[in-house]
Amino acid sequence: MTRLYLPSSLAQLARLHAGEPLTTDTAVEADDDSEDAEYAALLEAAETSAGIVGAGRRRVVVVAEVARRGDPVTVREVAAVHVDTEEGAAPDDDLAWFATQEIGQLVQGAPGA
Repeated sequence: MTRLYLPSSLAQLARLHAGEPLTTDTAVEADDDSEDAEYAALLEAAETSAGIVGAGRRRVVVVAEVARRGDPVTVREVAAVHVDTEEGAAPDDDLAWFATQEIGQLVQGAPGA
């Protein structure tokens, strides 16, 4: 299995929750299985997410485990989701961790939900 960090948005997360798979085009893969490498991959994906959502919006990173990098990601492959806790979070703020069971609550009211 390959663990990928997918830069996303709340709208994309809502579509994923509704059954539309995510592509892995912009996914970041950790250099190795160390915590430091995984954290670096998360930060890189969060930076890309900031470009997707725009300034002051909540960054979203979907963590998924797939058989192959090019495989589409469905909710079944999602291991966790990292999201800014509020709009306007600083770029160096840590993202909060959410379990897959919490995706529905995260996307309530999001565009595409």
